[in-house]
Amino acid sequence: MKAIQIQQTGGPDQLVLRDVAEPVLRSGEVLLQVKAAGVNFIDVYFREGRYPVQTPFVPGQEGAGTVLQIGEGVESVKAGDRVAWCGVQGAYAEKAVVPAHMLVPIPAALSFEEAAAAMLQGMTAHYLSHSVYPIRKGDQVLVHAGAGGVGLLLTQMAKMLGACVFTTVSTDAKAKISLAAGADEVIEYTRMDFAAEVKKLTGGRGVHVVYDGVGKETFERSLASLRTRGMLALFGGASGAVPPFDLIKLSQMGSLFLTRPTLKDYTADRQELEWRSGDVLRWIVEKKLKLRIAHTYPLADARQAHEDLEGRKTTGKLILTV
Repeated sequence: MKAIQIQQTGGPDQLVLRDVAEPVLRSGEVLLQVKAAGVNFIDVYFREGRYPVQTPFVPGQEGAGTVLQIGEGVESVKAGDRVAWCGVQGAYAEKAVVPAHMLVPIPAALSFEEAAAAMLQGMTAHYLSHSVYPIRKGDQVLVHAGAGGVGLLLTQMAKMLGACVFTTVSTDAKAKISLAAGADEVIEYTRMDFAAEVKKLTGGRGVHVVYDGVGKETFERSLASLRTRGMLALFGGASGAVPPFDLIKLSQMGSLFLTRPTLKDYTADRQELEWRSGDVLRWIVEKKLKLRIAHTYPLADARQAHEDLEGRKTTGKLILTV
């Protein structure tokens, strides 16, 4: 089968389309025909070697497709079912094997591309807004990369929960996209100090929570944007890893909370996975949540997709079609 295979970690040039052996189907697993795969920063982290992984490997943590074959003991799906998944390596390929308990059904009204675009970023926005810091009506929140895939969905969910949402973006064009998603105020961080602007917008108090997937470039000022006993949810590092940090600063800045969550710990059991994926996919069908698929690439162009993602040239979601 055709797949993108990484033989050694490094830059986007390591993403090469090759003929590889089909994945082996084991008990409790499902063999899938991949139709679409999501492109995410976690794929970059694995490609770079920031997250350890044995090479060679097929990247891709998110996909959608049809069931080809089920392994021993699988009763939850059958051949021909349309399903989506995330959190399993190997989606940048024509076929993939995924544990049955990690698959969710795709509503009839959604395409494979929409399902692949919704899973990882949609459930990330869900666990951030509903569990890491459960947003309450009237909360003031700051969302970094407001025109990105997670940022757009998180903004919409925060507004659904009754929050006042501030976002950061890098350009005027991205500001318009963020505003269209419901942001109350958009701060172009390339032209102003976003922490100072947040304090100004909140009468000097700061926000209840900062959702930060940028990391190194924003970390210190994200903390400075918080009110007393506010929370920084650092869920990614698009600009690089945060340097070592002295925790005493959290007390000096107002008894702040800091967490570094990850999706797998917030979809730790089947009930939680069904809750988050069910909400996200249903809201998209009901038009309560709008996806922005910025660009689709053929599987062979995975390198270009990574270059565009890392170059911050994109808004919304990037998809590989298989």
